[in-house]
Amino acid sequence: MDMAMHPLVPGGYPNAPLRHARWADLAGAAAEANAFYAPDMLEAALDHLGAHKGVRLIEAQEEGRSIGLLPVAVSPSHGRLPVSCVVNWMHDHCFFGAPLVRRGYELAAWRGFLAQLDGADWAPGFLHLECLDAAGANAAALEAICVEQRRGRREVHRYDRAMLRSGLCADAYWESHVRAKKRKELRRLQKRLAERGRIETRLLACAADLPGWCQDFLTLEASGWKGRADTALASKHADEAFFRAACAAALEGGRLHFLRMDLDGRAIAMLVNFRHGDGAFSFKIAFDEALGRFSPGILIEIANLHAVQDDPGIAWMDSCAAADHPMIDSLWAERRTIVQYRIALRGRGARRWQRGAAFAIANGVEHISQIMKGQA
Repeated sequence: MDMAMHPLVPGGYPNAPLRHARWADLAGAAAEANAFYAPDMLEAALDHLGAHKGVRLIEAQEEGRSIGLLPVAVSPSHGRLPVSCVVNWMHDHCFFGAPLVRRGYELAAWRGFLAQLDGADWAPGFLHLECLDAAGANAAALEAICVEQRRGRREVHRYDRAMLRSGLCADAYWESHVRAKKRKELRRLQKRLAERGRIETRLLACAADLPGWCQDFLTLEASGWKGRADTALASKHADEAFFRAACAAALEGGRLHFLRMDLDGRAIAMLVNFRHGDGAFSFKIAFDEALGRFSPGILIEIANLHAVQDDPGIAWMDSCAAADHPMIDSLWAERRTIVQYRIALRGRGARRWQRGAAFAIANGVEHISQIMKGQA
């Protein structure tokens, strides 16, 4: 098996077009969809958010063809524990951490990832993987490899988040999964909002409209609590640049799902999703908080439900929401179990000892904490 490890350096990587083509081929054959690691979105993140983060791209290859791609970085701590470790790189706007692995080569890809990390003199501690699907191809392959290699593996945390996956049409899903009282209340809000002017909901269809839509979204998001808290995309130049670049690249690749709701031609709610394979990931939502009594955020989610369920090319959508999110949990009935893993790394000499000690310390501290909380 061929292996490659690329450190992120100013000015990008050599042979970028060839690299992009190789990654695009991998993304098209991925065993597990992850729009955040698709080459266009990943490259936008590396260009605008990866500088000085020490990002490395671990790539497993076979006969010159990429069979796996895992972005990683070194974290100086592990939770509250001052132990350095390797983590799958997830920037502030990345909500799923599964590496791209080629369908049919899942085990080979993970053998390659772990072999490279075992042999890397810069890789301290252990591998901490965040935000994987417990039922996904990566989790299954990782478990099998750890058993095969007798490598330590520990589940650190898990939670469920809302997911939309149903063969029902939008109307049938709405009737089946949303309480009658809530449906009645939302119909009332829709009617009251319509009394204030002309309501129009539409998906982005024309590439020429993208810059204007992006600006409308940034302005709308910054007008609310995120703007006041300096967490809106427009609050940081790098975040805004990443958003525009990611949307443009996804649109060019046919993977952007951008929805807006207008009142008399003015955006009052907008929702950005990114597609990969037959699925999609909900990325960001923004709405006019001055119209909060009409719940524009919920109303555009209803429109999104119809847009997704009426699109034969989208089989599922991950909400990318936090656990127990009161709004989306009340609209979407399905759940995706998200897990974190701690994986032992090996090596030679002092490095092997240091890594083994770090893995044991982290496990021991976690066990003691669980005992103190009555969870063990």
